[in-house]
Amino acid sequence: MIRIHPEGKRILATTFFSLVIINILVYQFLGRHWLTFSLMIISIVIYVLVLQFFRNPKRNIQPDPDVVIAPADGKVVVIENTQEDEYFKGARLQVSIFMSPLNVHVNRYPIGGTIDFAKYHPGKYLVAWHPKASTLNERTTVVVENETWGKVLYRQIAGAVARRIVMYPKEGMQVMQGADSGFIKFGSRLDIFLPPDTPVDVKIGDVVKGGETIICRRV
Repeated sequence: MIRIHPEGKRILATTFFSLVIINILVYQFLGRHWLTFSLMIISIVIYVLVLQFFRNPKRNIQPDPDVVIAPADGKVVVIENTQEDEYFKGARLQVSIFMSPLNVHVNRYPIGGTIDFAKYHPGKYLVAWHPKASTLNERTTVVVENETWGKVLYRQIAGAVARRIVMYPKEGMQVMQGADSGFIKFGSRLDIFLPPDTPVDVKIGDVVKGGETIICRRV
């Protein structure tokens, strides 16, 4: 049985009843017409697609203070030393994960600890791989701190399709590694900012699983 994330239940209910009403109206108008049956098939496909956007499969999450885990499902598209200007205002290693519409959209805490910073930014909806998406798009910035890693920042970034970011952390909260930290409805990107030159266990092009794939480990 498919587990559905709470963020999707209202949308799924609205989509279901809207499609049912549309199909009933078309049937009453056209009767047993090929367009009626075509619309029924299209409606089923649409609902299945929306359903898979909000699936929340169980993950084998084993909290480990010595590792940073992937906060989202998707493909690693960036690994580079960069300048992080919002919080650290200095050099950081950025690892970016692109979430396609077919990926699980649940976001998770990459490490456990205390939420030191949490902020939502309204913004534009450039495609997620656009160079300026990290600073111009709708996004959130969250910093988790613990004794092993110090402060790790992750950023949810909306894209051209995603128009709604949900974030759960608030400053001062104690959070568990791998627990739900939010949701990006219909995809996009998640960036992690680590200490400069941190050795990572992934490479560009790797497909990662949120809560399971190790991004890097303490040496």
